[in-house]
Amino acid sequence: MKGTRDLAVIGGGPGGLVIASVAAQQGLKVTLVEKSDRLGGDCLHTGCVPSKTLIRSARLAHQMRNGHKYGLPAMEPVIDMQRVIDRVDEVIAQLQQHDDPERFRSYGCEVRFGAARFAGPHEITVDADTIRSRRLVIATGSRPLVPPIPGIEAAGFDTNETIFKRRELPQRLAVIGSGPVGVELAQAFARLGSQVTVLEKNGRVYPVADPDVSDCLARVLQEEGVRLQTGVEITSARRDGDSRQLQLADGATVECDRLLVATGRRPDISGLGLDIAGVEHTPKGITVDRRLRTSQRHILAVGDVCGPWQFTHMAEYQAGIVLAGLLFRIPRKVDYRVVPRVTYTDPEIAEVGLNETAAREQGLRYDVARFPFSDIDRSATDSAGEGFLKILLVKGRIAGASLVGPHAGELIHELALAMQVNAKARAVTDLVHAYPTYAQIHRRAVNARYSDLFYSRKIRFLVRLINKLIP
Repeated sequence: MKGTRDLAVIGGGPGGLVIASVAAQQGLKVTLVEKSDRLGGDCLHTGCVPSKTLIRSARLAHQMRNGHKYGLPAMEPVIDMQRVIDRVDEVIAQLQQHDDPERFRSYGCEVRFGAARFAGPHEITVDADTIRSRRLVIATGSRPLVPPIPGIEAAGFDTNETIFKRRELPQRLAVIGSGPVGVELAQAFARLGSQVTVLEKNGRVYPVADPDVSDCLARVLQEEGVRLQTGVEITSARRDGDSRQLQLADGATVECDRLLVATGRRPDISGLGLDIAGVEHTPKGITVDRRLRTSQRHILAVGDVCGPWQFTHMAEYQAGIVLAGLLFRIPRKVDYRVVPRVTYTDPEIAEVGLNETAAREQGLRYDVARFPFSDIDRSATDSAGEGFLKILLVKGRIAGASLVGPHAGELIHELALAMQVNAKARAVTDLVHAYPTYAQIHRRAVNARYSDLFYSRKIRFLVRLINKLIP
């Protein structure tokens, strides 16, 4: 066992970095292996950070065009895509400082760059070196899933891994897929000036949400000029010079200058040698138990590579579960009942817990507390009335919520906390909400649900009786 490490972490994204840094600072002998030439993972370099930075620039361009809504002159912005992408790079570089390899080495963590592959249950190889470790964590993330459309490779396409390197704004952009990545970037490019077409095989855009949520988003996208084509099947793709053509099953053709594939992601497990290590896996990723242990109990997995949610905050949450076991042998188990999910369109979409579709599939009996943003005073001051809050109530407690509206990603956490502590919905109404804030929508939604009961004949009779008997 001489020279054996306490822990080897494969993957330098959010989950792997949290585990490696904390374990090293607690005195374990840790080796962190990242196959690219930089730490930070997809979120920093090709996902969350660049997309939200681009979205912010696009939102400002949209606000400039709509200055008349705020008593200001409307003006058409001059879009210099080179400068927009330069800003994306600047933000990435700023946040990259937190993931400097030297920072982790200062904690006592060995950082290696290269492709890791299992040579046995306790061994991995990196280049020509063999690293032996008592425990290992796989945190290799995911890669874009490209649909098997004939001709698509020859036609050429972008994914989130390449789109932020493009420094010319496409005149015509086609987006295949209308999940979170698809709708976010479709709206952003449309606001920057591209003619955008979204192609979705399902009958509606953003099919992961309830129909009323996706309908609200679809209405906004169409108002902003995004062309939505749902229920379509793409039979082939081809390139003609700088133009791409997508042939649809109904005989129609969609032409574009650039093609963005946003049809989901797949776990990045190729080349790891999981079979050599005896680690069970499927096309959906590595199989883990509630303590995130694989079929080899000393090998664990976190993040996109094992799911079930492909979020940075999920990888960080799972990292905490793993660290409890690694450092203190505390057998913590994952609990996915309360996981906020946010899509950064405008209006934003945020969900936690169950939506109505899932509740019906589970056969739950539930009530709905609902309230529109248009009736929240802060929305009037900001001219931001689009959207609504919908809370699912089961026996007086919150089972889930869907928010479509301004700052939904921030607002969802009050409801997530109420679910986490298993509070009754009444706790939301008892909390004093500052005025005027968007957060008042939580209180207004619950109050609206129970207003009929409060003003019922029985309650009115009770009030009269009390006032008659008690002077």
